[in-house]
Amino acid sequence: MAKPSLPRTLQPDACIRVRGAREHNLKNVDVDIPRDALVAFSGVSGSGKSSLAFGTVYAEAQRRYLESLSPYARRLIDQVGVPDVDAIDGLPPAVALQQQRGSANVRSTVGSVTTLSSLLRMLYSRAGTYPAGQPMLYAEDFSPNTPQGACPRCHGLGSVYEATEATMVPDPSLTIRERAIAAWPPAWHGQNLRDILVTLGYDVDRPWRDLPRKDRDWILYTEEQPTVPVYAGLSPAQTAEALRGKREPSYMGTFTSARRYVLHTFASTQSAMMKKRVSRYMTGTACPACQGRRLKPEALAVTFAGLDIGSLAHLPLARIAQALRPAAEGRFAAPADTPAPSAAARRRDRAQRAAAGASTHAGNPDVRRTPDLSEEKRIAAQRLAHDLVERIGTLESLGLGYLSLDRTTPTLSPGELQRLRLATQIRANLFGVVYVLDEPSAGLHPADGAALHTALERLRAAGNTVFVVEHDLDTLRRADWLVDVGPGAGQHGGTVLYSGPPAGLRDVPASVTARYLFDAPQAGRRPRAPAGWLALTGIERNNLRGIDVRFPLGAFTAVTGISGSGKSSLVSQALVELVTAHLGQQHEPDESDEDLPAWGPALAPTGGRIADGADAIRRLVNVDQKPIGRTPRSNLATYTGLFDHVRKRYADTPQARKRHYNAGRFSFNVAQGRCETCEGEGFVEVELLFMPSVYAPCPACHGSRYNAETLEITWNGRNIAEVLAMTVDDALAFFTEEPAIRRPLAVLRDIGLGYLRLGQPATELSGGEAQRIKLATELQRSQDGRSLYVLDEPTTGLHAADVGRLMQQLHGLVDAGNTVVVVEHNLRVIADADWVIDVGPGAGEAGGNIVAAGTPAQVARARESVTARYLRRALGE
Repeated sequence: MAKPSLPRTLQPDACIRVRGAREHNLKNVDVDIPRDALVAFSGVSGSGKSSLAFGTVYAEAQRRYLESLSPYARRLIDQVGVPDVDAIDGLPPAVALQQQRGSANVRSTVGSVTTLSSLLRMLYSRAGTYPAGQPMLYAEDFSPNTPQGACPRCHGLGSVYEATEATMVPDPSLTIRERAIAAWPPAWHGQNLRDILVTLGYDVDRPWRDLPRKDRDWILYTEEQPTVPVYAGLSPAQTAEALRGKREPSYMGTFTSARRYVLHTFASTQSAMMKKRVSRYMTGTACPACQGRRLKPEALAVTFAGLDIGSLAHLPLARIAQALRPAAEGRFAAPADTPAPSAAARRRDRAQRAAAGASTHAGNPDVRRTPDLSEEKRIAAQRLAHDLVERIGTLESLGLGYLSLDRTTPTLSPGELQRLRLATQIRANLFGVVYVLDEPSAGLHPADGAALHTALERLRAAGNTVFVVEHDLDTLRRADWLVDVGPGAGQHGGTVLYSGPPAGLRDVPASVTARYLFDAPQAGRRPRAPAGWLALTGIERNNLRGIDVRFPLGAFTAVTGISGSGKSSLVSQALVELVTAHLGQQHEPDESDEDLPAWGPALAPTGGRIADGADAIRRLVNVDQKPIGRTPRSNLATYTGLFDHVRKRYADTPQARKRHYNAGRFSFNVAQGRCETCEGEGFVEVELLFMPSVYAPCPACHGSRYNAETLEITWNGRNIAEVLAMTVDDALAFFTEEPAIRRPLAVLRDIGLGYLRLGQPATELSGGEAQRIKLATELQRSQDGRSLYVLDEPTTGLHAADVGRLMQQLHGLVDAGNTVVVVEHNLRVIADADWVIDVGPGAGEAGGNIVAAGTPAQVARARESVTARYLRRALGE
């Protein structure tokens, strides 16, 4: 490893010294990393960057801190294990800010994550303008998550839900026997309800729309639950005859209306998949009692700066700061050129505001006056408002001013969540801490990158050490110190190639990062001519307000714009929903859906329509970054389906046939083949009370997950457990003569995932890796063209070298006659597209418009586009 001299600003004795790090794929790594510096960890995906920064340095810092706590306190904390490292010296306390998807709890919001909501509730409690005669409320009375504050109608959710005939019976031309009531459960339970209707005398073979209204209403909405005899398999006539003859029924069945089934299942089921399924048959509307503001009337009657707290929380953060700034500066009185209102006028004004709730000034955030405050209230208001404005200013500096306080965390991207937590740390003013961040540039437009770099430099300037695991080349160039890990991924990585100032990496030929960090941008290729156009008109979704947009068919389109401009609203929501509806597809939820558990149906479906071009699309493939599974039993091999072929291959061996082993025997989820001691987990957990739990290899199977009899079956000298331990690259060489297995493996390799193990648990995969596995699964299918592929930031977590491999695969889809649309910030991808649609010009309310559309060269010349100036640089102009 190269040993450069330290810059003047970095002291040689102020280092974190790591010795003998072997976590995951690290190969006995020794490295010195300076403190009080911005340190970037680079390398190809899977090289070992995160294993060094998070799995070793941060894990050891956390372990040392927890050891300082009492044994009782340690029992209450979910502790990480002890990292595999010989020694780490000079290690300060550490804080990790990792990429995480938002909580699935709708009650978790931007306000709660940043604690701004707590300050705002205190402001309204102590300094709000109350209606005459209303007693003062406590801060808890302004929280929709407490019984004393929540709206009694919607219980603090802001929405009420209902199942309607239109949602439960989407195709009224069908008969009940043909499953016209789509909301009823599938399989046997649904058949049971249909058989009960036969017993009750309803016509199940007549089109739903032709049934009498009285019958339809009873079937859908009745609260009655009659229990009647059921004669399974008999026709209506035979059933009537059996009833007259009082024959013994198959069983007694209890009827449940469609609406009752949907609402009861949604409220009571423990299955996230069932909750997601029934939510499709519910519609959500803003609560009529609180107009979506989630609070009881008494709380909404209190105002500050002319706004109730529910309406204020619905504004973008930038406008909240604007509304609170006069109070923060101590300006409470009416402007000097405005005559002071009389006491009667003030009383009348307060009464009108109380009667109108938030509506009086909700549309006019420029109203600043907060009259009639006592001196005590003025002091409290100024102190709280000042703190709120300061905290919001930090969030604005990170490009998050478009978010509202009541924006729920399930709707936030991992990058947005990480920046929210980063803002909280900046305000904490800690000193002497190591901050470890996981790709903080993820989801950031290049224009927002400067604000991020400023924030990171603020942390460093305050006397802290900042570690970032990054792929963004600008961030790597701006770092004080670079630790490059590699040279390859998985077993081909795990070595520190270079540790020093970024410029020194140029002299390390083994570094893949160096080739991209210092090379000049390449000229874009010639764009394809569209085969047609998919035109959307009147699109209404989030901040999109009636826009028209065209996507070229048979081409590669990149949708760009600053964070919060409306890109995902346009592509991942509006485009996907409209095309899905046109094709008649329905997404069947599965256990891998990260959206689960669902909290309710969408309140605002997409407005607008497809004006032209939809007939050119036969199939929609939405490749998102949700995990491919939520338990370690789901892995790369099982998700892609290649493990089915592997198990069949082992079942076809002479040994297996002689023992009558079928393919199921070679699954670690099936009792016959798995180790019963660990039930196929491969490890056992050892509880150590106040110390971290230890996970030890299973004493029976030694981590193989299978019982001894199953492991006796070998093919080409390897048993099934040894195959699962192989990387994709190793498995390709092993299964040379097995085309059914090689095909999916080759696609995984070509998309840059050759370093992953076949049995790598889904819980260990990043969002970007999960998305590429899904894409690889799609690429295995035969391509007949006319499919629409939609991807949201597919380069997340990808090294520059892997971006090229991904683009080669996506362009291959287009060459096969398909259409690819990606939401992206990566300038290499944008410059390599056939068509660019730039959304903006700003974020939130300042965005939502099509700023520019055309080839990359055309958009690069658009004056109104924020993306244009960065795109010109990427094109080498």
